[in-house]
Amino acid sequence: MVGSGAIARYQWPASGALARCYDVPMLPMLPIKRRRWRSWLVPAVCAMVLQAHAAGFALVEVAPDRTGPALRGAVWYPCAAAPGVVRLGPMELRVTQDCPAPPDARPLIVMSHGSGGSGLGNHDTAAALADAGFVVAALNHPGDNFRDRAQQGELSIFASRESDMRRLIDHMAHGWGGGNRVDADRVGFFGFSRGGHTGLALAGAVADFGLPYPMCDAGAPMPMCQQMRRDPTAATVSQPDPRIKALVLVDPLPYFFSQQGLKPVRVPVQIWSSERGGDGLAPENVRQLARFLPVPPDLRVVAGAGHFAFLAPCPPALAAAEPIVCGDPHGFDRRGFHVAFNSAIVQFFRSALR
Repeated sequence: MVGSGAIARYQWPASGALARCYDVPMLPMLPIKRRRWRSWLVPAVCAMVLQAHAAGFALVEVAPDRTGPALRGAVWYPCAAAPGVVRLGPMELRVTQDCPAPPDARPLIVMSHGSGGSGLGNHDTAAALADAGFVVAALNHPGDNFRDRAQQGELSIFASRESDMRRLIDHMAHGWGGGNRVDADRVGFFGFSRGGHTGLALAGAVADFGLPYPMCDAGAPMPMCQQMRRDPTAATVSQPDPRIKALVLVDPLPYFFSQQGLKPVRVPVQIWSSERGGDGLAPENVRQLARFLPVPPDLRVVAGAGHFAFLAPCPPALAAAEPIVCGDPHGFDRRGFHVAFNSAIVQFFRSALR
């Protein structure tokens, strides 16, 4: 329930049955709390999955302007055609490329990846949202993605990420598909890790870069550590975007927001927290952030999950190249989890943006 303040704790079975259903694009399963699998559940889910359509898919580019360089990413949108497979490097996407976009305006979801990540990192979630009727847009943040890490350790990246997302929303509202293909009054935000910080700032949260940051305390050789000590106000230039009406924050970077700084956030929020954390993120800090929000969020704690469990399941080539990102703790079934993860996010945005 949106804004319920409930904490759901999830336990995922290491079963291959749902993984077999996952091999088709629609992910319509409801979240499962601590209960046993029933014998009818998997066949019923598979039957619903097989009736689904594909998500349309297209690459997108936002022209450079006075505020930043060109932005490159992808768009997923409703499509009535049969699914196919699009391969982009080691990634495999079950989509229909360049399918005609629907003529009516749809709610928009924008996605912001983690530090050094990719706009394709949650492609399965994007496809599930598109199949549910949303238009979804994601980009590679310049200077902080898997190919370009020039600004990854700079304090300025926090402000430039916010600018990237505002420009992406502008483009989707006025330029993509000839314009009028998205409803700019119904925009949701999905952010993973550092992308979660970006979403909170765009929803009005005020960052305090004078707060302790464990990565700096541990001696990480990042320029931002010295920059924060020298002038913690240097990157505090957040400009809230009133078009954003709901947030899904997935293991968000929690360290730069105090309870006072989070007071302006009044939109519905769903937070997903891994039980084990990782990549410099401590789960207890994510849950503290949830307690600090003025409107109680829908907090989901995922038993057995590490930080990267929220990224799309990896095909073999990517798993071989990125074992840390693609690997999971023993007994955790990422494919099975993503069936319910994606469905819960669809239901949240349906309720928050209706």
